[in-house]
Amino acid sequence: MIIVAPDISENTDFGDNGGWVSTLRQRLPGAIAELLELGYSLYDFIKLYRAIKRHRPDAIYERYNLFLPSGIWAKQWFQLPLLLEVNSPLYQERHDYTGIHLPMLARWSEYYTWRNADHVLPVSHVLAGYLYEAGVSEQHVTVIPNGIDPAHFHADIQATRLPQFEGKTVIGFVGFCREWHRLDAVMRRIATFNDPNIHLLIIGDGPVLAELKTLAETLNITMQTHITGLIPRDEMPTWLAQIDIALQPAVTPWCSPLKLIEYLAAGKAIVAPDADNIKELLTHEHNALLFENGNMESMLSAIERLLENAPLQAELRQQASQTISEKQLTWYSNGEKITRLMALARTDNAITLEQG
Repeated sequence: MIIVAPDISENTDFGDNGGWVSTLRQRLPGAIAELLELGYSLYDFIKLYRAIKRHRPDAIYERYNLFLPSGIWAKQWFQLPLLLEVNSPLYQERHDYTGIHLPMLARWSEYYTWRNADHVLPVSHVLAGYLYEAGVSEQHVTVIPNGIDPAHFHADIQATRLPQFEGKTVIGFVGFCREWHRLDAVMRRIATFNDPNIHLLIIGDGPVLAELKTLAETLNITMQTHITGLIPRDEMPTWLAQIDIALQPAVTPWCSPLKLIEYLAAGKAIVAPDADNIKELLTHEHNALLFENGNMESMLSAIERLLENAPLQAELRQQASQTISEKQLTWYSNGEKITRLMALARTDNAITLEQG
């Protein structure tokens, strides 16, 4: 396997701000920045061209980016099959959260890339719906959710309890904390229990952490609140092992949340919204408790139900860990599926060339 990555990806660490691309977006007028993003495709195509000429690959596997059709150009130039991994409808995402200044160009870029890939791999069935609306046929789409490496979640790690969590029931959240996760509401509810053995563990970073620390002091639950900040990736399984009840308070409607799959692998009692993409992985009262999406009181009620029902916690944990194998949510399974699809794409491409 030969990796040809944009310069932004080659020498950056997890948590970096995106380097020069992020800087350009901040400093240049939006339309000019987007034209430069598209212009970068020419440079990226040259990198791909050189790599393909040198290494002679059998196929191309690409992770979709907006304004970056260079993989399609390389596929067409060299008559190679291309599999396209799609993690979000980036036009819609940027339109909703940061804004699009050249909407017609952005939409063309997205549809052009999706429609010209030999096979498209969205991470959820909800996301696949965007592909169908763009004109991609169902026979060229295979949904492959995110996966994990089971070796990172072996029994020895899951049995490890840090001293500060011994004998405690730990409600946990993993991710980048924002206002809409409403962890403040969770803290206020914990304070009403008046039970020092119920703790909250926040694994990650985010703009609201300072406010949450202040709130913990105000509510007099500082000793029950633990915030790790950013942690090395290889430490995640150890921290996950401390959690009893794992929270997914909110979700974008098309994603395949990696932290949710890690919760499953770690065998947690999960509380998550009943959004359509979540229900592709979770079933209410089978491997999770699902609450009404966007209803904070519904989420808090689900947490309380688990706190009051240890047998239900245990049942959800058992079913959660089994979900990984049942739904094949592993790197190995995903790799097998992609390898099979790549072989089929190569065969189809060869037939097309012979007929042409």
